[in-house]
Amino acid sequence: MVDLQGQIERVTYHNEENNYAVVRLKVSGRQTLVTVTGNIINPTPGEVVQLRGEWVNHPKYGEQFKAVYCNSIMPASLTGIEKYLGSGLIKGIGPVMAKRIVKKFKTDTLDIIENDIERLQEVEGIGQVRIKMIKQAWEEQKEIRSVMMFLQAHGVSVAYASKIYKQYQDRAIEVVTQNPYQLARDIFGIGFITADKIAEKLGFAKDSDVRVEAGILYVLHQLAEDGHVCYPLSQLIDECVKVLEVDRELVTRSLTKTRAEGQVIVEELSLEDKMLYGLEENSLVYLAQYHVCETSIAARLAMFAQQKDFLPEIDCSSAVEWVEKQLAIKLAPKQKEAIEQAVTNKVMVITGGPGTGKTTIINAILKVLAAKRLKVLLAAPTGRAAKRMNEATGHEAKTIHRLLEYSMQKGGFQRDDRNPLKCDFLIIDEASMIDTILMHHLLKAVPLHAHIVFVGDVNQLPSVGAGSVFNDIIQSGVIPVVELNEIFRQAKQSTIVVNAHRINSGEFPYLRPTSNSLNDFYFIEKEDPNEALQTILYLVNERIPKRFGFNPIDDVQVLTPMHRGVIGAGNLNLELQNALNHQKEYVARGGITFKKGDKVMQIRNNYDKDVFNGDIGRIVRIDSEEQEVTINFDGRYVNYDYSNLDEVVLAYAISVHKSQGSEYPVVVIPVLTQHFIMLQRNLIYTGVTRGKKLVIIVGTKKAMAIAVKNNKTQKRYTLLNARLQKRITK
Repeated sequence: MVDLQGQIERVTYHNEENNYAVVRLKVSGRQTLVTVTGNIINPTPGEVVQLRGEWVNHPKYGEQFKAVYCNSIMPASLTGIEKYLGSGLIKGIGPVMAKRIVKKFKTDTLDIIENDIERLQEVEGIGQVRIKMIKQAWEEQKEIRSVMMFLQAHGVSVAYASKIYKQYQDRAIEVVTQNPYQLARDIFGIGFITADKIAEKLGFAKDSDVRVEAGILYVLHQLAEDGHVCYPLSQLIDECVKVLEVDRELVTRSLTKTRAEGQVIVEELSLEDKMLYGLEENSLVYLAQYHVCETSIAARLAMFAQQKDFLPEIDCSSAVEWVEKQLAIKLAPKQKEAIEQAVTNKVMVITGGPGTGKTTIINAILKVLAAKRLKVLLAAPTGRAAKRMNEATGHEAKTIHRLLEYSMQKGGFQRDDRNPLKCDFLIIDEASMIDTILMHHLLKAVPLHAHIVFVGDVNQLPSVGAGSVFNDIIQSGVIPVVELNEIFRQAKQSTIVVNAHRINSGEFPYLRPTSNSLNDFYFIEKEDPNEALQTILYLVNERIPKRFGFNPIDDVQVLTPMHRGVIGAGNLNLELQNALNHQKEYVARGGITFKKGDKVMQIRNNYDKDVFNGDIGRIVRIDSEEQEVTINFDGRYVNYDYSNLDEVVLAYAISVHKSQGSEYPVVVIPVLTQHFIMLQRNLIYTGVTRGKKLVIIVGTKKAMAIAVKNNKTQKRYTLLNARLQKRITK
C-alpha cells in the first residue's frame, strides 16, 4: 500500500449506489493527470484528497491508482477552491458565482464561508436570501459528510445518505442504529433490501423480531406491487420464509404480532366465499389499508346501487332521438342501450375497444344531461387521459387526484363523504387504470344522489396499482354493463384499430395493409436483439421523421415489454438518448445522466408537485447553482432538487404498463422471443392501442403468435368480486 495526495480535476464516472468512482487527479511532481479508481464519497472537482492504495496497470486504460481508502481535505489553491465551490456541491453557488467569490476573497474564501459568511454580501449578486441558502447548504454538507462517513461504513450510498440526512437531520445516525428498517417505511427509494443490508452491517440478527416483522410487511408490499390486494396465508408464509431465510414458525409468530398491532388483517373465508370465488384457501392476508379500501368500495357501490334515484325522470327513447338530431349521427343499438343505462342506473359500466364509439356515447350523455341542467363532472386517472377527454368532449376534465383536491399539506384528499363533490353525474374515462386505493377515495367523495358512469377497455392491462377493480365490477354481474364490440366504418379504415381487435380476439394481425385501409401498421422482421435495436434506432432517428414528418422525441414513443436486456427499457433509453439528444448540459444522479432536452417520466405520485406516476415531460433547465432541474409536463413547469431526481427516469422508451391511459402519434414496439415471460395478449393489445397514427412492431412472427395466443393473465388476489355479489345481491 502506498499513499497519494492530489486535487480532483475531473470526475469521469461516479456510481452513487456503491460510490465507485473514476477520477482524474492532479498530483504534485507529475506532468500528466493520474487516473484513480475506487470508492470515493461524493467526489468533487477542486477537492483535495488523501488516498491509500496501489498502482495497477489496466490492460486497456494503462496505469491507474486503485484506492482502498480516501480522506477529503479542503482545497488550498485558488483554482481548487473555485472548482470546489462551482461544482454544484453548495446550493446557491455555481461556476460564475464561485469565480466572483474566489476573486474577492482569494485563499481566505473557505474560511470566510465557515466563520464570517455575511461578508459574502461584498460580492456582486449575493444578497441575504442567497447567503441564507449558501449557509444552510454549507452546514448540511459538513453534517452530511459525518453522517455519510458513518453510513458508508455500513453499506449506504451517497444518494441514500443524503435522503437519510434530509429525513432525520441530526437524528440520522440514531435512527439508523436503533431500527434501520424504519428507513424502508419513511424514505422513497430505500426498500427493505437496502435497509436489511444496513441492519446486517449493524449486527442485527437474521432471526430478530424487528427484521421478520419488517420483512412480512415488505413481502406484502411487493405482492401489492404485483397487483395483489391480498394473498393466501400459507403462500404468504412460504414467500416470507424464502425471502427472509428464517424458520416458518418465526414468520407465523411475527405475523400474529403484526396482526395484533393492526398492521395486517387476516380474513377467514367461509365455504360459501371459497366456492363463490373459486378459492381453496381458508385465509387471505391484507395490509390493513387495502382491506379498508376493498371493503369500502363494495359497501359504497352497494349504497349507490340500492339508492333511490333523485334525478328528474328522463324519457330514454325521446332523449336518444333528440340527441341523434343534435349530434347529426345515427347511434348503433349498443350505443343507445349505453345512454339509456347511464340515465336510468345509479352506477353502470361502458366497455369496448378502439373505434367502438365510447367517446360518441360520452358526448351524447353530456348533451342529454345538459338539456336537463344537471351538473356533470368528467375525470380520468392520468393527466394525458383527462386532456384527451377534454379535447374529445369540449368539457373540462380533471385527473381524479385534482378532482378530489389532493393536498399533502392539508393531509390528503380534501373531497370525501364529509365534503363530497358537487355533481349530479360523474363520468370516469380509462377506468381500467383505477387501482383499489384510488377507487376507494373516489367513491367516498361522490354524493349519494349522483350517477356514476365508468368508461374503459376491460381488455387492456389491469391497473399498475393493486387490484383489478374495473374487471371485478364487470365480472360480479351485479352492476349494469354495456359492452361495445362493433367497429364503426371510419375506424375500420385504420389497420391499427382492425389489428387491435384481431389481437384481442386471438387472431394474428394483418401484417400488410388491406386494400381499403390506411398504411398505419407495419411489421419489421428481426430475430436478433442487437439487429432489432439498430432497427429501432434507425426508425426513430431517421426513417419515421423523414418518411412521415413526426418529431422523434415528442411524437414517437418506444414501448417495450421488459425493463432489462438489449431491447429492454433501460438499454433502449441509453441508446435513444445518445442518438436523439446531443446537448452538453447534464446532471448525473442515481446512475442516470439527465441532459437538457431529455424526455423523462415521473415514476411515483408526488402530490406536492402535482405530478403522478407515468407523467411524461421534457427537461428544459439544469441549474447547477440552485441544484435544480426544471421539467415541462404538458405546459406545467415543475422544479426538482437534484436529490429528488430518483423520482424520474428517461422516457424515450417505457414499459407498456406505464403507457396506460396515454396515446402517442407513433408507437414502436419490440416483440421478440427474449420477452417470452411477458408475451401476453393484453400486453400487445394495450401497446398497439396506444398508437394514434402509426404503429411499428419490430420482432418475430413467432413472438407475436405466442403473445396473441396467450390469453392467460396473471391472477390477482382480490375479494372485490365476491364482496359485490354478496352485498348487492342481498
